[in-house]
Amino acid sequence: MDFSLTEEQKAFLETAERFSTEKLAPFYMDRDRDDGLDRDLVREMGAMGLIGVDLPEEFGGLGMGGVTTGVIAEAIAYGDMNVCYVQLLGSLMGQIIVRNANKDLAGEWVPRIVSGDAIVGLGLTEPRGGSDAANLQLRAGKVQGGYLLNGEKTSMSFADGADAAVVFARTGAADGGARAVSAFMVGMTDEGVTTTRFNDIGSKMVGRGSVFFDDVFVPDEHMIGDENMGFVQVMQGFDYSRALIGLQCIAAAQASLDETWAYIREREAFGAPLAQYQGVSFPLAEGETYLTMARQLCYYALDLRDRGLPHTAEASMCKWYGPKVAHEVIQQCLLTHGHYGYSGDLPHQQRMRDVLGLQIGDGTAQIMKLVIAREKAGRAAVQHAAPKPS
Repeated sequence: MDFSLTEEQKAFLETAERFSTEKLAPFYMDRDRDDGLDRDLVREMGAMGLIGVDLPEEFGGLGMGGVTTGVIAEAIAYGDMNVCYVQLLGSLMGQIIVRNANKDLAGEWVPRIVSGDAIVGLGLTEPRGGSDAANLQLRAGKVQGGYLLNGEKTSMSFADGADAAVVFARTGAADGGARAVSAFMVGMTDEGVTTTRFNDIGSKMVGRGSVFFDDVFVPDEHMIGDENMGFVQVMQGFDYSRALIGLQCIAAAQASLDETWAYIREREAFGAPLAQYQGVSFPLAEGETYLTMARQLCYYALDLRDRGLPHTAEASMCKWYGPKVAHEVIQQCLLTHGHYGYSGDLPHQQRMRDVLGLQIGDGTAQIMKLVIAREKAGRAAVQHAAPKPS
């Protein structure tokens, strides 16, 4: 893999870093207190070409690869990992819509995602589901001209801030598993849709919450993918987001680590800078090593994707290891700042809370390791699928 950036990628990186330094980092903690999403900021990101660069040109994107998207995501997340959700979700949902929706539906929504005028969420998780993502209770009943949706989705990002969501619903038999589920594009202001917001300990700006569907009509043409195959078809895009999430968390940890290196150069104890004490500097050196390894893994997964090669196992590695090591590094940075680090005046505590959520959302470490084992050992690693011993 060539680790050098093209001139075009360098230009995107410079733009994203400038935006992150000037507009995001200084107000990172303020946005957590404001508890809401600044849509003008999202539109500014869109106007600068920082959303959906990987989407086709016919829908407003630039047709670039996942590595370029990752470069932008990392730069944005360095200033505010929560704002990075907008860019990450734009690429994930934009790709899902482009690949699986009809052209008219894609033309209606994808250009608005790229411009920052629309946010499309993902309605997958249900109260009884969690990691058992295909165990859906939300029903889509067939009626003339479309479907009626009834049920609940939970733990959805931008639950009360998204303009629409790709919602998974059961259209087949209750015991049909993943092959009885369809996906639909649903407007969040449609009649019968109501939302609630959770009081999360981190990533408050993202507005995680529940969405309730009470006889919500969805026309036939808003189905995404084939009937009863939506889960199988749409979920293929999640390898992409898992690598990006790894970079999102790594960037937040890198910000804390860079700040902590600067701190131990200036802070003195016992007549010398803290940097001279190996008990202080060695844990940070270890953190730098872990983040560098995790970062290269993420770009490797994205490079595999760009070359059309299998990357499911590598993406799952990014998703379980990136958030874990990021949380550990940020915690060490907080501890290195001593009693001041434990206060709300420094950003380490917020970054630690924000990163923690991604050890749960979008696939737990246990599920990611299961995916890796399945990719390496085949069906023998899948519970209930392995042959019984004779």
